[in-house]
Amino acid sequence: MIFSFSRDRLTVHSGNVTGTVSNLVPKGGLSITIKDIAREAGCSVSTVSRVLSGHPDVSPATRERVQELIRLHRFSPNNNAQRLKQQESRTVGIVVKGTSNALFASLIEELQTRIEKASLTAALVYLDEEGDELQAALQFCREAHPCGLFFLGSNREAFLQRFSEISVPAILLTTSAEGLPFPNLSSVCVDDAAAAGAMMEYLLRHGHRRIAVIGGSLSQSDASRERFAGCRRAMERHGLSFEEQGRYETARFSLESSHRAMERLLDQFPGMTAVFCMSDLMAIGALRAVFDRGLRSPNDISVVGFDGIALSQFCVPRLTTVRQNTEQLAARGMALLLEAINGRPNAAHETIPFSILQGESVQSLQ
Repeated sequence: MIFSFSRDRLTVHSGNVTGTVSNLVPKGGLSITIKDIAREAGCSVSTVSRVLSGHPDVSPATRERVQELIRLHRFSPNNNAQRLKQQESRTVGIVVKGTSNALFASLIEELQTRIEKASLTAALVYLDEEGDELQAALQFCREAHPCGLFFLGSNREAFLQRFSEISVPAILLTTSAEGLPFPNLSSVCVDDAAAAGAMMEYLLRHGHRRIAVIGGSLSQSDASRERFAGCRRAMERHGLSFEEQGRYETARFSLESSHRAMERLLDQFPGMTAVFCMSDLMAIGALRAVFDRGLRSPNDISVVGFDGIALSQFCVPRLTTVRQNTEQLAARGMALLLEAINGRPNAAHETIPFSILQGESVQSLQ
């Protein structure tokens, strides 16, 4: 059983799925919250969380005080979960694959606002990048009985294998579900290939020819495959070849992993003048690796990203990046979900515009 917390309310998700569920309890569902226990115990919410999860980093006196309050209030996670199952569900699950993805943090915030405005309750299910999103979603559906689902960061192949077991309306965000044979699975995304191609064209217009790419696993990430295809086609339009070996480095969508990937590129691709990173966090990690080698960006190596997260405009240099409009993604995703909940029989698929944010991280070689 895994405990997690959102907006000071304790929630529970049991089973063998790797992940956490938060904010699952409908308004008015429980009389005692984790905030109440923390206030009475004179400690923080995170301390109560550590006590509930059996974390050793709590003093014996505090642990005893929190446990006594839990007994006093008859606070039972199992009973709370059972009570939830008996209620009519107005829960919308958000299955998030990739705990380090900063774009998803912004998108989740936008989704939660819209879900609450619709008098529904958002529940978050977090998975690692290698996690099984369909297994997590199926487990969540069995226990929470949601009225709808959002999927963030998912792989189309996984849906082909098991989505037929899910009966509620679902929306795939940031990845297209067009062509998948499920009437209850819609999608909203940008055109990843076109967006990556546009960024590659931007670098080419600035005179770059020796360009490397840092992205996710091409065998596991639909977004990475689409973006890589867009990069390659842009190079070919200019009569240039792009060999994956030595120019494409696989990384997780995190600062640390992209830092290591950039170090490998610096070792194996001498003369590289630019690197396209498939997320802004990857780009920021790559920038750190450039500076750690005593180089400068953009003077020595230009670095560009993808997503347009807020942090990209506050790093040094300010990042040139592809912007995905999270507000529009969330708005259209929520609209499609409500239409499906209200009886729309068929799936709908939408592509929203992207834009290039010009920062300070690209040196013109013209």
